[in-house]
Parts: sequence; C-alpha cells; structure tokens
Amino acid sequence: MAEFGSQQILKPGLYVVATPIGNLGDISARAKHVLGQVDAIACEDTRVTAKLLTANLIKKPLLAYHEHNGAVQRPKLLAMLAEGKKVALVSDAGTPLISDPGFKLVADAQDAGHYVTAIPGPCAAIMALSLAGLPTDRFLFLGFPPNKSKARQTWFHVERQTHASLVFYESAKRLPDCLRDAADVLGAREAAVCRELTKRFEEVVRGDLISLAAHYAEAGAPKGEIVVVIGPPEKSAPSDAQEMDTETLLTAALKHMSVKSAAAFVAELSGVPKKQLYSRALELSGKG
Repeated sequence: MAEFGSQQILKPGLYVVATPIGNLGDISARAKHVLGQVDAIACEDTRVTAKLLTANLIKKPLLAYHEHNGAVQRPKLLAMLAEGKKVALVSDAGTPLISDPGFKLVADAQDAGHYVTAIPGPCAAIMALSLAGLPTDRFLFLGFPPNKSKARQTWFHVERQTHASLVFYESAKRLPDCLRDAADVLGAREAAVCRELTKRFEEVVRGDLISLAAHYAEAGAPKGEIVVVIGPPEKSAPSDAQEMDTETLLTAALKHMSVKSAAAFVAELSGVPKKQLYSRALELSGKG
C-alpha cells in the first residue's frame, strides 16, 4: 500500500476531494496536498471554495460545476484531463457525490480512461450515524425528501418496511412538517435530529418520531444544517396483515417505478413471490 508523503507528485487525472462540513480543521493533510498540487478545482460555488483555499493558503483556478451547468462544463473538464491536467472535484461541504452533483463527471472520466481517485474525509450522513445511537449495521441514505407533504408521506411509505436505519438531509424550515409526516407513516420509531455537525452549535436531539414531531411543532424550525436518522422497524414474524399490505406498497411504488421494478422492490421487502406481485402490479397500473 502506497503511503502519503508531503513530497508526493500527483499523476494526471481527476481527484474527488472531501472537504470540511463546518469545522475547517477537519480538512486532511492529504486533501490539502492534493488541492495545492492540481491545475484546477471544479466546485459547486466558487465563493465557498475560495474561503476554504484562503484558509489553507492555497490559490488555484476555480471552475463552477453544479447540476445547472454540468452539461456545459463537463466537456471542458474532460478536455483538461485529456491534455494531461490534474483536476480536483469538491462540493461546498463534505464528500462529493453524496446527495451532490458529480457522478456523471466521474463516470465520463473513467470511461475515457483517465485516472480517477478519491480523497476521503468528512460526510454529514456518516457523522450523524455515528452520533444517533441507532443501528448502523444496515442503513439507507435517501438524500432529501420531497418538499410537499403528500409526496413526502408516499416517500416514507415506500420505505416503511425497509429493515435499515434511514438517513436523509432536510432543510431546517421544513423539519417540523417532515417529522410530522414521518410520524404519521412510520409511527413511534426511534430517531435522531442532528444539527450543525462539527460546528459551534452542534446538537443531537434523540427520541421517538412522535415526540420529536411534537417538540419541533412547539419549538419551531431550528437553524442550521440538518441530518435526520430514523431507526428500522421492529423485527417481527410475517403476518397475514403484513402480506395484505403489499397492495399498499405496490400502489406507492408504482408512483415512482415501472411495473417490473415495483414488483421486485415489494418482493424484497415482503418476501411475497415476485411473480405474484407482478400480476397484481399490472392490474393496479391498468396494464393487466
């Protein structure tokens, strides 16, 4: 295994670099070395990345790269790689590609035969899992929930029987409504609201979803960046009632998936044969 050294010379290619999620002291020595050696840095917001570079006495050309300009900027970045340049990809905070644009650039760079590697580091979702006090042997990262209540309830319903801790980001202003919808669908599951991780006002509030929803309904929306972790459902033997509920799951899944995918998804959750679910999914979708 090659070891990192301060004099290590980077080879041409794409470097996916994790940056601090709040505390600037969390940047790694290797991340600083890479950012100091590359020819250019692709970032979400050049103003945010400029502050990080200034704090670490680094000055490099910055190129804005985000979901709105990716189609235009990606060819430019790939052209730089083709010229033998060294390019870093960073997000505003944390590990790039985690609920963040960039996977198309990584895929295209790999498909073109360029060297691609990642410099690991901070990630809000993983830190929240470390602090939530909930099962971590199996977890599912869900990104951001929908903005509207009805869509959000469907979103939670699809994952109602997923036997894993659910981890997602949410805006502070929508947190009270989101917790209410989660409690309506998932009941009194244990959960944790992790706020302002690594920052001065870091806070973890634990409890069941019903009590957390009541707390934030009364206290109002908090400030800062939010990660929510919800524990898995209690394990129990399959019952007739659970098997009957596959129709509800199919109905919810069909709003987001094809008939085939919905049947496979619900089969994995419920243990009901996929062939049986596929037939019912066809009927529910009107294609049977």
